[in-house]
Amino acid sequence: MPTRNDIRNVAIVAHVDHGKTTLVDAMLKQAGAFAAHQQLDDRMMDSNDLEREKGITILAKNTAVKYHPKDGGAPITINIIDTPGHADFGGEVERGLSMVDAVVLLVDASEGPLPQTRFVLRKALTARLPVILCINKTDRPDARIDEVINETYDLFLDLDADEDQIEFPIVYACARDGVASLTKPENGTVPADSTSLEPFFSTILEHVPAPVYDDAAPLQAHVTNLDADNFLGRIALLRVEQGELRKGQTVAWIKRDGSIQNVRISELLMTEALTRKPAEVAGPGDICAVAGISDIMIGETLADTENPIALPLITVDEPAISMTIGTNTSPLVGKGGSGKGADAKSGAKVDRKVTARQVKDRLDRELIGNVSLRVLDTERPDAWEVQGRGELALAILIETMRREGFELTVGKPQVVTREVNGKTHEPVERLTVDVPEEHMGAVTQLMGIRKGRMDNMSNHGSGWVRMEFVVPSRGLIGFRTEFLTNTRGTGIAHSIHEGYEPWFGALTTRNNGSLVADRAGVVTAFAMTNLQERGVLFTDPGTEVYEGMIVGENSRSDDMDVNITKEKKLTNMRSSTADVTESIVPPRKLSLEQSLEFCREDECIEVTPETVRIRKVVLDQKERGRTASRAKKG
Repeated sequence: MPTRNDIRNVAIVAHVDHGKTTLVDAMLKQAGAFAAHQQLDDRMMDSNDLEREKGITILAKNTAVKYHPKDGGAPITINIIDTPGHADFGGEVERGLSMVDAVVLLVDASEGPLPQTRFVLRKALTARLPVILCINKTDRPDARIDEVINETYDLFLDLDADEDQIEFPIVYACARDGVASLTKPENGTVPADSTSLEPFFSTILEHVPAPVYDDAAPLQAHVTNLDADNFLGRIALLRVEQGELRKGQTVAWIKRDGSIQNVRISELLMTEALTRKPAEVAGPGDICAVAGISDIMIGETLADTENPIALPLITVDEPAISMTIGTNTSPLVGKGGSGKGADAKSGAKVDRKVTARQVKDRLDRELIGNVSLRVLDTERPDAWEVQGRGELALAILIETMRREGFELTVGKPQVVTREVNGKTHEPVERLTVDVPEEHMGAVTQLMGIRKGRMDNMSNHGSGWVRMEFVVPSRGLIGFRTEFLTNTRGTGIAHSIHEGYEPWFGALTTRNNGSLVADRAGVVTAFAMTNLQERGVLFTDPGTEVYEGMIVGENSRSDDMDVNITKEKKLTNMRSSTADVTESIVPPRKLSLEQSLEFCREDECIEVTPETVRIRKVVLDQKERGRTASRAKKG
């Protein structure tokens, strides 16, 4: 069968923060993708604000570099897919792998293969894709290249790779300096026999298969991602498997339900570096973008009108975590962070989206481009159950919506269970923890409370211990904050979905109760000085609160209703302690992720563009008391 030797399609997969995006930056620069006078940012592929803030890749993105071989041959287009390293964004990984013919597995020279490395590699091996191993960050002082290579071989064997898949080439790189080599450098050094990524490019050309096609086959193109443009409307990103796709051509659009509709390609775009440019034709193996089909969805096929043949739909893993997202029902709905109806920072009005219709439309829009998400109706018309891969994926969705001006009420994250042989099974995670030896006991105790089962433990002799646990997913809700506290910020923890096991039983993850405001008003410094002995406070003086809002964490296990708006009574009587000043302990500010971890079953989170507040589901103090007494009586 004929092949296209002028093109290669490859995905770069790795664990979070092992250097994927930095490597792609270096490839773009060295392939001459930018003019000499262009101002270049670090991590150019991380175009999303949240990606830059958190330092992770959330959306799979593609770029293309024109590589000019050193022997003077014709230039070769290398399409590169930068995939997320976090398992919560696995839907992006699966779509990215459906577009390529091989993967580059990037592994940190010190940390070695971590849980997300296992996740993305398992997907690649299942898809029968060849692998190129790239050992990155060889210049780290704690690099241990030989051990990391052995751990990677063990991982391949553990994932049942066959002989062909285990015979992979190895490249050693320092992506930050844009240097790669086929010769193993000393630990802690940059490869010395190279000054560029040339060995890496030549390895890609040699080991990534060129796209194969059939001359006589009709057109087949697979939609793998969606984008939007202010002028062109919805854009479908797709890979052409067979035949040719031309601008202005009429094609058969095969939908998810099997129905077929003839549509016209109004615009055809091809990627060069980080920009899309108009093109006339795309052939087999090309990754291109088309406009003109307003309702096209991921996984659908564009085919020949005379002989339409559908490609298989993209399948993703089932969701493991769910939470309820609804409209904001608090007394401060529609008001800013100060409760006065304006943006607390700028004083400018914010376009607030507070109605059920707006929230539902936004969730439906998210479903179009996010295949790993599910939105289910609940008993209430203004709330929906949103299911996703993990806590982080759902937190990113909520953070994106709040930045768009939405006000939401978000429930505590729950696990998605399933029935197996009449018994309830729940999702479990494989948790890998790296901690200094002195914190080993604290972490073991923490995992024991959460019903974690230790699977493996290794000591590299550097004062650090690596432990692997199998733990129920709900045991990890609220785990990270407590873990960082117990390890004094030194511990590193990563987890990945491992499957389903029988229900582990009751779990108690948060021992302390909440301090709940018993009336509406403004927080006073006088009230805070009296209450800070009771626990840790979350609010500043001058903050507006309402009945049922949680203002702190109690030092005891039960909830306590408190008056945090109490004012000091002024009298004309002198006091011996009148001039004694009392200091207020700075309140603990909880981020959105920390609020989700803190939340209990009877609590929820109010999310607005300016603030994140934790509150009771039932705001009325008396009603909560009656419910509690009924529960005690049974």
